[in-house]
Amino acid sequence: MPIQIPDAGTDSASHFSIHHPKAASVNLRNPLPLSAAQEAQVKEMYYKRVRSRCADEIKEFAACAKGRTVTATWACRTERFAMNSCMMLHASREEEDAAREEWFAGIQQRRRQKEEETAAVEKRRKEVIELTRQKAEAEERERLEKLEREKQLAERSKKKGWW
Repeated sequence: MPIQIPDAGTDSASHFSIHHPKAASVNLRNPLPLSAAQEAQVKEMYYKRVRSRCADEIKEFAACAKGRTVTATWACRTERFAMNSCMMLHASREEEDAAREEWFAGIQQRRRQKEEETAAVEKRRKEVIELTRQKAEAEERERLEKLEREKQLAERSKKKGWW
């Protein structure tokens, strides 16, 4: 199912596909509203970007806080301030916009990945159906062979009768 981006040029709730000519003119810095799940994906990318920029400070704070509980607040004050300062420095609107652009750039890749997963599931479903059909046919053959054997035994027992 193609990703739908609402058409900002109309008052109605009409939508058009990402392949639509107007889709190329979508402003990625101020895009149209995303769903809650899509916004969560953008936020996760944003947080990941910020954490990656402050990885050294986070590691220093984690090393200091390891094995401590409440005392980490006082004992690791400088590391905590360094980590928070780095996070605040990089947690900017520009970084969030960059994450949003990265999310929009990955639409095609995610769509292709979803199609591949769907194709793999469909292939496996067909395999299971074929195996089930083959098993049912084998069971039916066995049942018919058993009936045939029973029929032959019944005929033999009629011939061997005591008369």
